Amino acid sequence: MAERAAHVTMLQRSPTYIVARPSSDAVSAWLQRRLPASMAHRVTRWKNVLLGMYFYNLSRKKPELVKSNILKGVRAQLGPDYDIDKHFTPSYKPWDQRLCLVPDSDLFKSIRSGKASVVTDQIESFTETGLLLRSGERLDADVIVTATGLQLKVAGGMKIEVDGTPMNPAQAFMYKGMMYSDMPNLAVAMGYVNASWTLKAELSSTYVCRLINHMDAKGHAWCAPRRTDPASDEAPSLSLSSGYVQRASNILPKQGSKRPWKVHQNYLFDLMALKFGKVEDSEMAFGRAGTAAPANG
Repeated sequence: MAERAAHVTMLQRSPTYIVARPSSDAVSAWLQRRLPASMAHRVTRWKNVLLGMYFYNLSRKKPELVKSNILKGVRAQLGPDYDIDKHFTPSYKPWDQRLCLVPDSDLFKSIRSGKASVVTDQIESFTETGLLLRSGERLDADVIVTATGLQLKVAGGMKIEVDGTPMNPAQAFMYKGMMYSDMPNLAVAMGYVNASWTLKAELSSTYVCRLINHMDAKGHAWCAPRRTDPASDEAPSLSLSSGYVQRASNILPKQGSKRPWKVHQNYLFDLMALKFGKVEDSEMAFGRAGTAAPANG
């Protein structure tokens, strides 16, 4: 008996922007053949950082241009007869939500070969053989893999208390994108939404080490960010319109409109602030053992 060829259907409620890129970096490979390994790595790193920043800023300033180029790339992959408008054209602007990157065009290759397909619809119900969609279409399936319903957690979901008083991160402001107002000796790793998550996590870790060394040198037992200008504007700490971000709006901390309370999605700004900026400023309070951390009044 001949085996039935496997076919994968991706069911989505709405499209997302999808960009294809090679899985190998040709520029990096060229540099590694001509430069010492450490230097080639540094140049490649900065090339990727700067290109990512350029593309993100271009997307925010000229969204229609970026949208047109992304869709042009999808049409080049799938041909003029594929319904790009229905399956690959989101209703939002580029970087209102995160973009999807497919290495070596693997998704598009699978669609062209007939091994995969995309359906844009909503689930009405599960059936004995698969799914019934809102449109009335039925999708038969041997296996259904769910990939939705992401629930964000703040600080890994741990409960935060200060001297026995529960603290609500949703009422706090992010200090330098890594600490919460009025919560002493607490730092979190919150990466970038528009670049590698670890870029910001690395900067935050470096800053925490600087902060600890400074406290040890000065004999401080605690430090706590404190807002001295409570009247400044406030906004969500994550500026994405994605469903999983909006669902978490009641637990996520806020950001301000000015430094150090503004959360930058910009590696250069954070590099200057976290690696080279001062540890002591007017918004950070320090104290010795036996003294209470000040509350925001």
